[in-house]
Amino acid sequence: MPEILPSLLAADFTRLGEQIAQVESSGARILHLDIMDGHFVPNLSMGTPIVSAVRKVTRLTLDVHLMVANPEAVVPLFLEAGADCVSVHQETTPHLDRTLRFIQSEGAKAGVVLNPSTPVSTLEHALDLCDYVLLMSVNPGFGGQKFIPYVLDKARALRDWRDRRRLEFLIEIDGGVSVDNVGKVAEAGVDWIVAGSSVFGEADPGSAFSRLSRAARDSVARPA
Repeated sequence: MPEILPSLLAADFTRLGEQIAQVESSGARILHLDIMDGHFVPNLSMGTPIVSAVRKVTRLTLDVHLMVANPEAVVPLFLEAGADCVSVHQETTPHLDRTLRFIQSEGAKAGVVLNPSTPVSTLEHALDLCDYVLLMSVNPGFGGQKFIPYVLDKARALRDWRDRRRLEFLIEIDGGVSVDNVGKVAEAGVDWIVAGSSVFGEADPGSAFSRLSRAARDSVARPA
């Protein structure tokens, strides 16, 4: 069944521990953390001190998405800070095989991220190395953007490749997910659905998380 991953980029950092507790009490099992360097993407966000602080207040799985120009240099730092899953962009990682294997050798899950216009075919020879593939459904760098529909075709293509090759990687999507489109995202075969503004932008993040989770589950539980 699909899982909703609340994205801390949209949280109120003055109430971070409180808001994490709200989604955790509503059943969240994984938190998503976006790391931006102001080079690969036109924005700056959290770094290792925030990841370390989050690790101290929760035992939930931490899914760290590195939107940085030189991920190989900082992957060890985020693993040390407490990341359980680390994803790197295909567009920024010339030695993808080496980077994925290093992440896994440190006991974490390794993911690859594709920008909206990057075709899934670029991962043909890396899919058997990935624990998960993260598809950006907005152009990375800012929260609150509009969902790009054609990314669902990429999710379906990945699902078909996974089935044909009998692989086990998970499919993740991030950007513009709301209660209005989360059902279509789940129906496309996405396992991990990142939601930021649609969770932490609401007055009660816990209830918002529950609504999204219910909508995602209901969409895949309907008879064909």
